[in-house]
Amino acid sequence: MVDTFFDFTEELSEQVQDVVYANVAEVDQYLQDITEPLLNEVYWELDDLPLDGLMDGLDPAFPYSVEATSEKNPACVGCQHYHGYAYGGNLLVCGMHPTGCEDATCPDWEAGENYD
Repeated sequence: MVDTFFDFTEELSEQVQDVVYANVAEVDQYLQDITEPLLNEVYWELDDLPLDGLMDGLDPAFPYSVEATSEKNPACVGCQHYHGYAYGGNLLVCGMHPTGCEDATCPDWEAGENYD
């Protein structure tokens, strides 16, 4: 009886492992299918940032300032809401539009103190 019990539990354990490993592979593929397009998009956006020479001598873990220009975030030039700091390489444009306004003009734009 004891031998039968051990044989049964060993067979059951193998079946459970087979099911778990099959599900892990499916979940892994599912997560990869979801994250790959997002990571590719982030990679290409980072490629657009003008970082040539900017990070020389800087620790990327510390925030650094990024100015709004006519090429990058033109709708933000002179706006009082523009934050313009990169944290770990991720630019925070402002609270309303964290990645920047996609239009030529921003509906939330307000003149800053030094903007004429």
